[in-house]
Amino acid sequence: MSNSNNKNKKSNLKTIKKQEKSRIAFLLVAVVLFIVILISTVFNDIVQIYRNKNQTEELNIRKQELLEEEKSLKSEVIKLQDPDYIARYAREKYLYTKDGEKILTIIDVPESSNKESSSNSN
Repeated sequence: MSNSNNKNKKSNLKTIKKQEKSRIAFLLVAVVLFIVILISTVFNDIVQIYRNKNQTEELNIRKQELLEEEKSLKSEVIKLQDPDYIARYAREKYLYTKDGEKILTIIDVPESSNKESSSNSN
């Protein structure tokens, strides 16, 4: 009987060792999986923070541009309330004239054309 008891004890010990090894393996896999998920989450958060920082910088630049444009437009609105400015603007931009005025168009001739025409006339 003692021989069979020894065999039972040995088989029980082997079973217990196998169960412990299985538990350790399961815990190890669970810990590794947890670490991988944690690292992935932290990495994604870091990437998102970097993107947000770049977007914030771009939006701040755009905000400054829009503020400058707003300032310019407000100045233009104030100017457009002056009838003299409106008349001058219309004459310059749209070639409007007062009664009796004539429009002269001045064509800017490049210097190379001037030299050619003067040498041709000689």
